[in-house]
Amino acid sequence: MTDEPSQPERWRAWTWVPSLYFAQGLPYEVVMSVSVALYTNLKIPNEQTAFATSLLYLPWVIKPFWSPLIEVVGTARRWIVTMQLACALAMGGVAFALTQSWFLVASFVCLWVLAFASATHDIAADGFYMSGMPPKDQAWFVGIRSTFYRMAKLAGAGLLLIIAGRLSERMSVPTAWAWTFSAAMGVFVALALYHQFALPRPPAPPRDENASLTFAMAETVRTFFAKPNIGWAILFMLLYRFPESQLVKLAQPFLLDDRANGGLGLVTEQVGWLHGVLGVTMLTIGGILGGIVGSKYGLRKCLMPMAVVMHLPNLAYVALAFMQPETLPPIGAAIAVEQFGYGFGFAAYLMYLLELSRGPYQTAHYALCTGFMALGMMLPGLVCGYIQKYLGYDWFFVWVMLAAIPSLLATWWAPLNQEEEMGNAADFPK
Repeated sequence: MTDEPSQPERWRAWTWVPSLYFAQGLPYEVVMSVSVALYTNLKIPNEQTAFATSLLYLPWVIKPFWSPLIEVVGTARRWIVTMQLACALAMGGVAFALTQSWFLVASFVCLWVLAFASATHDIAADGFYMSGMPPKDQAWFVGIRSTFYRMAKLAGAGLLLIIAGRLSERMSVPTAWAWTFSAAMGVFVALALYHQFALPRPPAPPRDENASLTFAMAETVRTFFAKPNIGWAILFMLLYRFPESQLVKLAQPFLLDDRANGGLGLVTEQVGWLHGVLGVTMLTIGGILGGIVGSKYGLRKCLMPMAVVMHLPNLAYVALAFMQPETLPPIGAAIAVEQFGYGFGFAAYLMYLLELSRGPYQTAHYALCTGFMALGMMLPGLVCGYIQKYLGYDWFFVWVMLAAIPSLLATWWAPLNQEEEMGNAADFPK
């Protein structure tokens, strides 16, 4: 049997798979990365920025608990188009709020709406992908969807920051960002209109009208927590990204902050090119290579070495903070090394989540795993801004290195109950 889909199905999938996963990646990047640069540009203190933007992880933490609703109310297709319009309205709301004196609370509320719409869109898009094409076609297009998801990260962390930076040279910072979010809103209006016509209309999956949604959810949760050594596995999921969860919230403020405050004094456009374009590119390359290494040698052999490769490059930020280079090449090199290591090590983490999810209710269990993954990013992010304020940037990045110790200990104790090879985890974008 060939691994390629049939010709009609292949060409039809090309009309919606790339755009669907671009639409999935962009709002996530806006919520998690672009918002940090936005508030830093608006001179919001780091501790407030880190706390507020970390709270935005909550929809991804709790999305497994409302994911069954997507399957029993309406269709995945309708949810996709509706959530894309909701994303557009939320981005437009941010643009409007930035022109008002009460911008801070209003913009955060709009980002909160954007986060919930994005998390709901994730559920619907993944469900539609599985129902919209045969299984062999799904496997063939996995790399395509992953590529366009990463292109959305480039557009968010790179292009949007570059646009905001260039506009800031011609107008006030709030106005520049308002136009940037207006452009993003326009993109999502166009995506929603396009998908209204381009998405196929697969037959609705059969539903058992007598089935108890509450019982199904309870059984899903019960079987998840009945897995062997689940406590150690949860500890691993919460701590594996403990250093990175703090670094990611302060990296852009550090790059943008004045040198008098310990930052590097870059402008927004430079951060867009270095942290957005270069950083995301190296993150992608690291993830691909990490998936290849993990699939070749197996998770049992690779988990600890890949964790070390993930955390060790954080030393690059320690060097930047203490040495304060004034030229772009060493800054770009440090960002590239750190992001490559993050992508390489994160592949092992995703492989672990897939292994832990195996068995009955695999899809729901993977959603629960990603919920713990988001919780592990949210909780440290809530307090890391206060740590940085107390320590300064230089010793904060030293603290990030020390934070690798509990992460590595949790990795050492992580239960590995299955010996099967996991496949290429680099195709799972988050």
